[in-house]
Amino acid sequence: MEYFKRSLGLSPLALLVAVASNTALGAGAFEPSSKWMSGDWGGTRTALLEQGYDFTLDYVGEVAGNLHGGYNDDRTARYSDQFALGMKLDLEKILGWQDAEFKLAITERSGRNLSNDRISDPRAGQFSSVQEVWGRGQTWRLTQLWIKQKYFDGALDVKLGRFGEGEDFNSFPCDFQNLAFCGSQVGNWVGGIWYNWPVSQWAMRVKYNISPEFFAQVGVFEQNPSNLETGNGFKLSGSGTKGMILPVELVWAPRVNGLPGEYRLGYYYSTAKAADIEEPSRSHSSKHGWWVVAQQQVTAHHGDASRGLSLFANFTVHDKATNVVDNYQQVGLVYKGAFDARPKDDIGVGVARIHVNDDVKQRAELLNAASGIDDYDNPGFVPIQRSEYNAELYYGFHVTDWLTVRPNLQYIKRPGGVDEVDNALVAGLKVQSSF
Repeated sequence: MEYFKRSLGLSPLALLVAVASNTALGAGAFEPSSKWMSGDWGGTRTALLEQGYDFTLDYVGEVAGNLHGGYNDDRTARYSDQFALGMKLDLEKILGWQDAEFKLAITERSGRNLSNDRISDPRAGQFSSVQEVWGRGQTWRLTQLWIKQKYFDGALDVKLGRFGEGEDFNSFPCDFQNLAFCGSQVGNWVGGIWYNWPVSQWAMRVKYNISPEFFAQVGVFEQNPSNLETGNGFKLSGSGTKGMILPVELVWAPRVNGLPGEYRLGYYYSTAKAADIEEPSRSHSSKHGWWVVAQQQVTAHHGDASRGLSLFANFTVHDKATNVVDNYQQVGLVYKGAFDARPKDDIGVGVARIHVNDDVKQRAELLNAASGIDDYDNPGFVPIQRSEYNAELYYGFHVTDWLTVRPNLQYIKRPGGVDEVDNALVAGLKVQSSF
């Protein structure tokens, strides 16, 4: 320890060199109790954290195989993954800049998605996805580049730079593999304007902590479709901007019987023009919607609050004039530490309903009538879409503090909202690790 006290006065580069030779200190590589697979680098990581430097490399890999049903019942398996390289700086420790921090993250996605041609009719697509980590272009992206500053003893929190709406608004954990239970759900159903991780855009978020349990926040986000293009993963210019997205949210985080909860109520307004659902050649001057998110731990396992049952629910409602999905509901539960022999494992169950705007169905019927095609198997037929239902059951093995493996079963009723597509049963495996 005295060695590190002396080393803390060195620059980060000198500290790396000085400590690298002292491999006896800190957790070793592959040690189960370490936060990182590669270990503490002889104590270097802990020393850097104490100085305000936090470097990360995270991995998410997902495999999905169709066991039964779907659009194409030829059995196969698909793999997709994401690597995220990050750096978080405590600017108060590094520069003496009180209550300030900086975050940089670069991501890379690759692989294929089972939903695209096995689970759903490619003409309609699946609204959710059996591999949430797939999407937004299998490419490298600048996902985070922001600075955050707090004022008035932390009461006011201002964040500025490049990031996605779901990082702060309508946020939700991502332990499930099915997209309908992972992350900000608004971004899943109005993805044309609201860009979740890993896409970033220029933005500002202002949060005010009204009390220890309650805060309000408002944001301004660039609405720029060109950010979605594969070749624009590191684009910083504002060319192609169509308007702004203005989300506002109230968040209440109470403790009920000493157990944590979080409740979010929010609204978004987009100033960008949006095509009409019935007549795409006609546009509207704006787009809007709202959401509710509820999470609450309801039991402690034999008095241990780090274990127990938590319930969750998500609801979103969207502009019927401009959005394919006009409403969405989701409920589920997670139990952590159900077995004394495995206190850090978790079990999750979720069910979701994705409702398609009735105008979408009516437009498809009109197009088929105009073309004179009424045979679903005809390539020119426009599938009639209604509601899609998704369900998932997973068991999360906390293998080590740096590795979690979650085998899961997913059931998709009416993929893409299309009656003619068989309900599908999918086996999945989600792996999360920190290097």
